Amino acid sequence: MRTRSLFALSALPVVLGALVACEGRPRSTPSSGGGDTSEPRSGPSLAILDLSAGAPEKAQQSLLGVSARRQSFDELMREIDRVGKDKRAAGAFVRFGGASLGLARAMELGEALETLGKTKPVFCHAEGYTNATLYVAARGCKKIWLAPAGEVEAIGIAAQVVYVRKLLVDNLGLSIDIMQVGKFKGAEEPLTRDGPSDEARASLESTLGGMRDAWLEGIKKGRPELAADAPEDGPYRPSAAKQLGLVDEIGYIDEARDAAKKAAGAVREDVRFGAGAGSGKGDDLGDILKLIAGEGSGSAPVALVRATGSIAMTGGGGLFGGSGGITEKELGRVIARLEKDEDVKAVVLRIDSPGGSALASDLIWHALMRLRAKKPLVVSVGDMAASGGYYLASAGHAIYADDASIVGSIGVVGGKIGFGKALEKIGVHAETFPAKRGDAKAAARAAYLSPLVGWDDATKARVLETMTGIYDLFLSRIVEGRDGKLTLDKLKESAEGRIFSGRDGKARGLVDEIGGIMVAIARARELAKLPADARVGAVGGSSGLLDALGAGDDSEEDADSRAGANARQVALAVEALGSRLAAPMAWLGDALPELVPFATSFVPLVMGERTLTAVPFAVLVR
Repeated sequence: MRTRSLFALSALPVVLGALVACEGRPRSTPSSGGGDTSEPRSGPSLAILDLSAGAPEKAQQSLLGVSARRQSFDELMREIDRVGKDKRAAGAFVRFGGASLGLARAMELGEALETLGKTKPVFCHAEGYTNATLYVAARGCKKIWLAPAGEVEAIGIAAQVVYVRKLLVDNLGLSIDIMQVGKFKGAEEPLTRDGPSDEARASLESTLGGMRDAWLEGIKKGRPELAADAPEDGPYRPSAAKQLGLVDEIGYIDEARDAAKKAAGAVREDVRFGAGAGSGKGDDLGDILKLIAGEGSGSAPVALVRATGSIAMTGGGGLFGGSGGITEKELGRVIARLEKDEDVKAVVLRIDSPGGSALASDLIWHALMRLRAKKPLVVSVGDMAASGGYYLASAGHAIYADDASIVGSIGVVGGKIGFGKALEKIGVHAETFPAKRGDAKAAARAAYLSPLVGWDDATKARVLETMTGIYDLFLSRIVEGRDGKLTLDKLKESAEGRIFSGRDGKARGLVDEIGGIMVAIARARELAKLPADARVGAVGGSSGLLDALGAGDDSEEDADSRAGANARQVALAVEALGSRLAAPMAWLGDALPELVPFATSFVPLVMGERTLTAVPFAVLVR
């Protein structure tokens, strides 16, 4: 399994300003060709679940702030549940295309399809299988198809960490002042070492081992006849994959779909997720008009809140709209609205985050604790709730995670990268003139935020003291949030920056139960004493042009004040849009989407914050 672990050189603003926070563009795939107009409009249907465009935790918004219909992971999971209850659906057909998934989401999806397969046949086709999508297919599909020119990348789990000390220090002459609280945090290592410490190696290998066990168990459960080494000895060409039993048939998408219809006894196709889903059931213009009118976001008894990406006070954003991460400004506003909304009886917080700003994490945690004092709050962890992400998760009445979710990284990172020595090499010298003359420490103290000078030992000690205070606060917040489920002494055994798989996290009390978003929703309904079919509504702040125009604004200003503010916001939105379009390195977000959340989690260092609760290197399991 390809697990790239890339240190986020996010202290360099030239990179940060250009990253686009999105799932990344999957390889292009041919049209599904579903929904033939010559087909009957009634009769048994084959439910089409098209994942070729991906299923991110949060669908990317358009310029107008309207999310793509039926494109997010939680909507996929709910759609599978609907298919299972739909008497008109004779079976389901999952089209992977060339898409990839995080391993935790793959396990969640595989379990859902396995449940669906107990009542209706499920068929799968892909242009190529990764370890994650192979897991889904093996566990949840009755018959697995592979394109004739495709391959099965069953290659086992691994991680790579990039160490750049020689480049930054020896070659470029930068000064590296990065510190950590927690011996397992590993924050300094990619910058200050040429290889891992024993503690960092042990933490990462233990986590990967837990993921591997869960991954192999799921594949073995769905395909018990496979040879023990088959899932880790690829890649395989189609004929070899079929011979080993990793796939059942080799053929094109139309051949697989036609065979699935025949096997299920279906006479028509019904696209339920992905391109073409919901056609004829409304249009984007209708959604826009409802949003402008303040409609379309009516409160459901269970509110689903998506918290995806790095954590910051403000800012972030993807091209044309949608926040590029979790911001205290936006998420705090959503939480406050839910706290006051009497129609909302329970809240499910879906987290997929490597952390970020310690200040923003604490403020959001406080808002979540206020919310949970009034109504049930259940947390569902996606691929990761690490560091600041776990900070937020600890506020839940219950925390659910998958076996392969990453949790923990309870530690603090802080510091800066200085450019002074590098500039000296090209003839640029910076001199600091403190107002307090005669004090040798005055210049170091007054210029400690400057990127042109490094830190002396006294300044490092003072910053480390601040970081230690944040670390102690972090621990106390978790203990308070876990509400008797973890003592401080017990928590310390799992702290100091160590990361864990969801399975190990449960054994250590960091997670309450193993399960995905549907299980978390069911628990929220139960805690709120709601019916098992109580409606779920996804909520969140829009960040597109409609938001700039004031649609859905919760402020209590009078209309005249709002109009003036909106005019200013429109001007700012147009200016921001132009700068985003001109970003010279926007391609990096598409080429290396896994780097984005980790790079952006270090943005607060550039903005002046010196303490983060963030995973210092990228760990993404594919």
